[in-house]
Amino acid sequence: QVQLVESGGGLVQPGGSLRLSCVASGSTFSRYAVGWFRQAPGKEREFVASHRLGNTFYRDSLKGRFTISRDNAKNTVYLQMNSLKPEDTAVYFCAADSRIIVSSMREASAWDYWGQGTQVTVSS
Repeated sequence: QVQLVESGGGLVQPGGSLRLSCVASGSTFSRYAVGWFRQAPGKEREFVASHRLGNTFYRDSLKGRFTISRDNAKNTVYLQMNSLKPEDTAVYFCAADSRIIVSSMREASAWDYWGQGTQVTVSS
């Protein structure tokens, strides 16, 4: 079992940057695929990015602005968000799974483990 704890959210002005962190428990973290999702009020949870076996995947509309990375020695996955826009406002969730396949990674229901989320608000 994996427990995930996100941090790094907050209020940022349009055009600004934030880096989210997600710390995982467990010694086998390196074997897990990890992902970031977000959920805005009244909307479904949507895929942001994921990292599996050295490969990264992104929501098409976020390519070039968001970057996912991981440090297995620290059991941590990061989401660097640049050039933030008001429409990026949402609760951002970290997810992990040891058996997920690439074709399912964009589906929130396919992931086994979730963090509690961290709020990101982009506003002037």
